[in-house]
Amino acid sequence: MKLDEEIEMHGRMAIAIDMIEGCRDFAALIPEVRTNLVYGRAGAVSREDVLGIDGRITVVGGMPSAAGKVRPGASSHMARLIIEIGKSDPSVRAGIDFANDPHLAGWLEGYCRSKGWVFSCIDRSGEPDELKSAEGASMPWKVKAAIEAAGGRVPKIFYETGAVGKEPVSVLVGREPIEVARQICEIARLYRAAP
Repeated sequence: MKLDEEIEMHGRMAIAIDMIEGCRDFAALIPEVRTNLVYGRAGAVSREDVLGIDGRITVVGGMPSAAGKVRPGASSHMARLIIEIGKSDPSVRAGIDFANDPHLAGWLEGYCRSKGWVFSCIDRSGEPDELKSAEGASMPWKVKAAIEAAGGRVPKIFYETGAVGKEPVSVLVGREPIEVARQICEIARLYRAAP
């Protein structure tokens, strides 16, 4: 990674993390597995090409809090997801995962419709058995399923139903992390204020 690209990427991540850490409403959307925010360099092909937060984002004193520093390779799951999505849409370089439940999923679907965003769901019960047992093997299948469920388009937000030993989560993706942070904070505020 070139120095100016590294400075630009770390700077955007720092601003995005500040936004998320200042968003009390987002604490309620952090799943048990915690949250990660990632940002891949253009054409990312390995975890080392993707910045993530060491230790993820957790909740401290009722506020979202990054547990560690931003560094390349700090995320496995979300890094693999961004790399896989980038194969279908190279403009998508950032993403965040957050909680999911049936009420939130229904609300997100309506929210996406109001924004003109593509939304989809992955049914983990359809995942082939041979992929479930191998660590990291299911990501290409999950991304393909999310895109197929969205009519061949990369969804802005998608969620996956839970599976044995897997917590159901939602994912929001975008071009860069400040955009993603701004959008997830708006979602958190509006969802928490919804009846």
